[in-house]
Amino acid sequence: MLTINNVTIFADGVDHSECVCVHPDGSVWCGGEAGQIYRISTDGKVQEVNNTGGFVQGVAFSNDLSWLAVCDSGNHCLWKLELATNKLTKFADGADGENFNIPNSVTFDKQGRIYVSESGNFRKINGKVMRFEPDGTGHIWDHGPFNFANGIALSKNEDYLYIACTWLPGVERVPINEDGTAGKREVFVTIPQSCPDGLAFDDDENLYIACYCPNAVYKALPDQSITLLVDDWEAHTLSNPTNIAFGGENFDQLYVANLGRWHISKIDVGVKGMKMNCHK
Repeated sequence: MLTINNVTIFADGVDHSECVCVHPDGSVWCGGEAGQIYRISTDGKVQEVNNTGGFVQGVAFSNDLSWLAVCDSGNHCLWKLELATNKLTKFADGADGENFNIPNSVTFDKQGRIYVSESGNFRKINGKVMRFEPDGTGHIWDHGPFNFANGIALSKNEDYLYIACTWLPGVERVPINEDGTAGKREVFVTIPQSCPDGLAFDDDENLYIACYCPNAVYKALPDQSITLLVDDWEAHTLSNPTNIAFGGENFDQLYVANLGRWHISKIDVGVKGMKMNCHK
């Protein structure tokens, strides 16, 4: 188990960020509760590059690094931010005739398809997962219903999609069949008296789970055993941690968005993270 001394404040001056992702150039990108999209340089300087006017949830880079996918619960849509121009256009409002309510987390598979968790409604078990082709056509990939589908992460071989279910509370996973359809879901781990939010894998396929409450990050091994990685009972350096992403010079730093405060934290995990498709 790590201590709070392994956690530092990487950048200050973001507006209650829910999300975080890391560009291969080392910059860290996140959002704000008033629609801000931030780029943070490797030395922690914060720049607002655009604004959706909503509430930015999950963000992820396309495989070719031409654009950033931006979930927006305020505008109930998925945005496309072109990185060359910072031009913002709407990518999707939903799929199969169902509009987004809370598009929460987003990730790209190696074919460039886009998985998006749709949380559903507060205290109602009606979350689902949508999937989109690069051209924007989409469908409901798994109807769930998930108990508030939150952060998502693909396994290393992309044979499973993992979904943080905040009110389960825990993490479920869905096999990805050879034809790309969703298999039968199963509970991977449960974490009593917690609110799981963000997910990230290390290169050994251990799953890191950031919990909005308590202010903690857990580590689940492939055998489904789980340990506490680090917690912050003071809720100062880790304050309602939400999305997490690996980065840093050696890709062994875990960046953490803190919805409860105005900074991005960094945990010196000491193990290499699993690279996203945009890093390969």
